[in-house]
Amino acid sequence: MNYLESIDARALAEEFPLGPAFVPRFRSLSRDELRAIQEARFRRVVERAWTVPFYRRLWGEAGAQPGDVRGLDDLARLPTFDKSDIMASIERRPPLGDFHGLETYRADDRPPAILHTTSGTTGKPQVLLFGPRGREVQNLLLARVYLLQGLRDDDVVHSVYGHGMINGGHYVREAFTHWTRALFLSAGTGVETRSSTQVELMRDFGATVIVGFGDYVKHLGELARSGGMDLKVRMISGHVGEDREAVSRAWGGAEVFDWYGVGDTGVIAGEGPDHAGLYVMEDAHHLELVDLATGGAVREGETGDMVVTVLFKDDVYPMIRFNTHDVTAFRTDRSPLGLNLRRIRGFLGRSDNMVKLRGINVFPQAIAAMLADAPGYAGDYVCRLERDASGREALTVAIEVQAAEEGLEAAYRDLLRRRLGLEVAVELAAPRALAPLTGIDSRQKPIRLIDRRKGA
Repeated sequence: MNYLESIDARALAEEFPLGPAFVPRFRSLSRDELRAIQEARFRRVVERAWTVPFYRRLWGEAGAQPGDVRGLDDLARLPTFDKSDIMASIERRPPLGDFHGLETYRADDRPPAILHTTSGTTGKPQVLLFGPRGREVQNLLLARVYLLQGLRDDDVVHSVYGHGMINGGHYVREAFTHWTRALFLSAGTGVETRSSTQVELMRDFGATVIVGFGDYVKHLGELARSGGMDLKVRMISGHVGEDREAVSRAWGGAEVFDWYGVGDTGVIAGEGPDHAGLYVMEDAHHLELVDLATGGAVREGETGDMVVTVLFKDDVYPMIRFNTHDVTAFRTDRSPLGLNLRRIRGFLGRSDNMVKLRGINVFPQAIAAMLADAPGYAGDYVCRLERDASGREALTVAIEVQAAEEGLEAAYRDLLRRRLGLEVAVELAAPRALAPLTGIDSRQKPIRLIDRRKGA
């Protein structure tokens, strides 16, 4: 069977309701009923994973045997894994590795596979493989989030997610074109379609929604304003973190929504119209938060690494206890929408990109929100970590400003000292001067940390 013949779209929509069916479903579904759904889906995924060489090796080395894990309460008996384990699998059996399980199918029964890669933000790009069911559920769940946020049939959606081998742009396009009726513009990054051309496309086609990473979306808004274009964008959805106010202002007060996911898993959580955290798609994912040092569960409300078990990937690349190394915390207040789903605070930084200076954890991505309302801030920054001959580590934050006025550098140092809780050095740069370092025009995720300690 080909991809389309492998998919029953109507059955998927019943299994994972979206659009008008989503909110009533998760208002009426009790936590016990939701847990029963999770358990049934988890058992299928575990059964599939035991047939995959990668898991037999990973779990066997940890002393696990088939039958040891019968439900979600037994998850802690299994080790977590992360990108480094996937890359080791690829090195073991190039070019695709043995983590996906494609070789376990008979030749005449093997599902069609979709190949993409990650963006390589944290290193060499990683191979991503999807089967029809896993891929299409990911697409549906992302459409579910956009529709919850208020996407309409008559919207024109401008996407700045990248394409090429990278998964992001293709996955977002499929979510819109397969599961919504909105008109989709696949502009891509500033390399694929020049920024000046992008704002012209938005004007010509009447874009009402923008999706993408906050840094570049904000840059486009500033470019449109400088060109005298009054574009009627009403909604922005993407990876905006705590910089949402600056992104909204760049587009004349457009409503901004956040969502979270990684290339391997698809969307895990998305913000709703209540703007009260990101709802975890718990019928599709089981999310754990673990201590950065010990790997044990964190206490309620505390921050930890997100470890996700995907409950629908039972065809290709099953995922059980994947450590994203992205940090968040669960919300503990009640859902204003009355949904019986857990919520997270959103992406707070990467534990493997965290800088620990004099006992304080610093997440370079989180500095964006600290600078958003600072006087003269021109919209881009990068952190530089260095170690001197004595072994002392120091962090410098280079910041683009409209004009290097007297006292501005000291003001930025004071701002960051108060927000971070420690002294850092500050360097001021002219607008656009840092673009070659951050890649803000060409990368989906701009570089926020340059680590020079290895050469010290």
